[in-house]
Amino acid sequence: MSNSRDYQFMVDFTLPETLSEEFMSLIPYQRAVINKFFKEGKMLNYALSLENSRLWAVFNANSELEVMEYLADLPLTAYMEVEISMLTSYNTTEPAMPHFSLN
Repeated sequence: MSNSRDYQFMVDFTLPETLSEEFMSLIPYQRAVINKFFKEGKMLNYALSLENSRLWAVFNANSELEVMEYLADLPLTAYMEVEISMLTSYNTTEPAMPHFSLN
């Protein structure tokens, strides 16, 4: 498999109606995996709406199978319904980095 990731996939997660103690206890591990995915360039964004019991993530991957492998690494995936969509287009703006003065 190539190291370059040529496609973006949106994953739409539906959270369980009740967030169990077990679910809540896995959140720190979930965050650690998400941070690792960001550093490795596997994940582009991650958004949560507790109000709507929804979570969205955009992944860089070569295939839907590769995305499913990433999802298997996320401990909360087993508790949620997921829908994977290959994106035709994905545009974003880079966050502005502060300019540092050497003075």
